Amino acid sequence: MRSLIALLALASPATAWVASSEGPVCRLSLQLEAATVEVTHDARRALPYAIDIARTEAWTDAPVFAMRFDGMGPITITTDRHKLSEDATSLTVMDRGFGNVLSGLENNFVALAVLGDFALTIPLEGAPPEVAKFRSCALATGT
Repeated sequence: MRSLIALLALASPATAWVASSEGPVCRLSLQLEAATVEVTHDARRALPYAIDIARTEAWTDAPVFAMRFDGMGPITITTDRHKLSEDATSLTVMDRGFGNVLSGLENNFVALAVLGDFALTIPLEGAPPEVAKFRSCALATGT
């Protein structure tokens, strides 16, 4: 039985938050089985912060996008300024600051990205140290 559990654990896709940078662009990303979450900071843009959530299936557009963070510092953030890609598989929100988003990623256990009737579960295990690296990168490149 133990070997079966170990085999199943090895077969499960690993998810890990990763902070990285390329020149002036800072990235914080997570690859899930059916989606990719990427937060970026690029001081060259008028709205330097962005979150992009790309799915294998299309999002169904709705007037309000929400991110709900559950855990030690619960918070819900909503916006009507989200954009879908031409094929609707990618949702992007840009802003001047992402303090609430970054705090939500650091201080909670799970996030839900909600658009209309669909909610994507985003695990936050391992996110805090990578968020700290992302924050440092954003400060170094200019906020």
